[in-house]
Amino acid sequence: MQNMQNMQKRQPSIQFISSLLLSLALLTVGCSSKTLVESDLGIDDAPDWVNEGTQYLNNNEGRLFHGVGEAPAMGDESLQKSTADNRARAEVARILSSWMDVISQDYTAASGSGKDTVTQQSISREIKNLTKMNLSGAKIIGRWKNKKTGTIYSIAELDMKYVKKVIETARHMNQDLQRYINSHAENIFDQVAPAKK
Repeated sequence: MQNMQNMQKRQPSIQFISSLLLSLALLTVGCSSKTLVESDLGIDDAPDWVNEGTQYLNNNEGRLFHGVGEAPAMGDESLQKSTADNRARAEVARILSSWMDVISQDYTAASGSGKDTVTQQSISREIKNLTKMNLSGAKIIGRWKNKKTGTIYSIAELDMKYVKKVIETARHMNQDLQRYINSHAENIFDQVAPAKK
């Protein structure tokens, strides 16, 4: 009996282990989610956003998803701009999807629905649909052409306020998930995005 009690004292609680695993997952995502297309390119005379690449941006303008795309010289500047724009939007989609994955994991852990694969698949499907809906709000906010190479760079921006508005008005969405996202979106964004002035 006493051996059993000693073993129970030494075994960490399931709740503690779950919290630790969730913290590690968020830390890993926080470190790996700030993925940059080609960070610190060091291109002279280029705007900062070209050299910094794709990123989460948390500054006094708000919480923003920035995607940077590029297109080499093609002989058709209109096609080149369109290609760079599409690649920038694809980068926004990539980091938005990554952020939504964190929300999904966090929600699943908080709701205890990790045991129910049907629920998990349903949540995953809803997250993918939300990502697609939000991409319509990604705007090209700048372009830059490298005069030496002819490469055009585009930057797309998606504001967290727009993302939340889409989530609030989404029909046929799991209401618990909807409430969870609306109340935790900024906190999760702040965990994966470093604050900048």
